[in-house]
Amino acid sequence: MSTLLFIKVTDYVTSYFFIAIFLSGCYTMDKTDKGDSFQMGKKQVTFADIAAYTNFSKTTISRYFNHPDSLTLENQEKISQALDALGYKKNKLAKVLANGKSEFIGIIIPNLYLHYYSEMLTQFLSSYSDYHYKFLVFASEHGAEEEQQYIEELLSYQIEGLIVLSHTLPSEKLASYQIPVIAIEREAEYISSVNTDNYMGALQATSLLIRDKCDILIHINVNVNKSIPAYDRIRAFQATCEEYHIPYDIDLSVEGDSYHEILNIIREIFNKIEAKYPNQKKGIFLANDTYANMFLNLIFQKYGTFPSTYEIVGFDNSPIASEAILPITTIGQQIDVIAKTAMDLLVQQMDEQKKRVPKPLGEPVHKQIAPVLIRRNTTK
Repeated sequence: MSTLLFIKVTDYVTSYFFIAIFLSGCYTMDKTDKGDSFQMGKKQVTFADIAAYTNFSKTTISRYFNHPDSLTLENQEKISQALDALGYKKNKLAKVLANGKSEFIGIIIPNLYLHYYSEMLTQFLSSYSDYHYKFLVFASEHGAEEEQQYIEELLSYQIEGLIVLSHTLPSEKLASYQIPVIAIEREAEYISSVNTDNYMGALQATSLLIRDKCDILIHINVNVNKSIPAYDRIRAFQATCEEYHIPYDIDLSVEGDSYHEILNIIREIFNKIEAKYPNQKKGIFLANDTYANMFLNLIFQKYGTFPSTYEIVGFDNSPIASEAILPITTIGQQIDVIAKTAMDLLVQQMDEQKKRVPKPLGEPVHKQIAPVLIRRNTTK
C-alpha cells in the first residue's frame, strides 16, 4: 500500500486543503503490472493498439472493458493476454469523464490537532482496499462561509459522497447538496449519522471514578451545544454524580483554535483545581484524550510523578492515550468500527444513486456504537 497526500494552503491563515489518495501499488510499474496509472516514459496504449494486436475490432475491445460478459471466455483471455504484453494501464481519468463517477469521497474535519480527528482520518484512508474509494479532505476551522467554499470545491471534483465531522453547517444545509452525506459526532437531523453512545461512555467514566472513592469529580469540556451528540457526556456526568450524591464540578471553559491555545486554557483550569481542592482526591473526566494528555503532563510538570490525589479518565482511545507518559484510562470510541460503519452506510447510499432509477432514502439512518472502558495507569 502507498498513500499520496498533497497539501495545499488555501489562504494566508491556517486553513489547509488536503487531497489524500489511498492507492494500491505505486506509480513505478513493470510491463506486466495491471495497475491503475500510466508508466512514465512509455507510449500510452490505446484501444487501436489492442485491436491491432488481437485482430479484434475496437468495438470488441470496448465491450471487453465495459461489458466483458458479452464476450466469450476465450476472447476475454486473448484480450487480457494482449494487455499484459502491451503493458496497458487503465486510464481512470477517461473513465471518470465517460461515466461521471469519480470514486472520490469528500471529508470535512474540524482540525488535526485533536488526536481523535487524525485517528479517524487514518481509519478512512486505510479503507481503500475494502471500498476502493479515494478521499479529498478539508480541515475547516474558520466558519460557515469557508466550509461552503470547501464543499463547492469538493463538488467540482464530482465527489460521490461526503463525510462530515465538523459542526459548522447545519445538517439541513448539508442535505440540500443532494449527495449522500454521513455525519459523525455532530448534529444530524436531516442526514444519516454514526455516533458513539456518549451517555453510556460518560456513565462508565463517572462510575469508575466514584468506585475509586474520589472526593470530588470534575468534568472538563468545551461549551457543547445540546444538539451535538457529545453533549450527552456532560449530561451523563452530571446525572450520575447527582444520583450518587457525589460532589462535582463542570468546567466548560475550554476554547481555542490551536493546540497551544487549548493547552493554556487547560493549564488555567489545572491551577484552579490545585488551589480549590489541594488535599482532596480528584477524579478528572476530560472530554477527549488530547485534553487528558495535556492535564497529565501538567501534573508531571508540577509533581514529577502521578500523585494519589488524582485520577484521570479521557475519551476516544486515540493513540495518545496509550502513548502518554503514563498510559491513560479512557472511554474507547471504537474509532475503527465508527469509520467502517460510516463507510458501509455511505457506500450503500452511493450505490443506490448509481442505479438507473434510484430510490431516495426515506429517513436518515442513525447508527450508535457502544463505547468500551479501557483501564490503564491513571486510575486504580
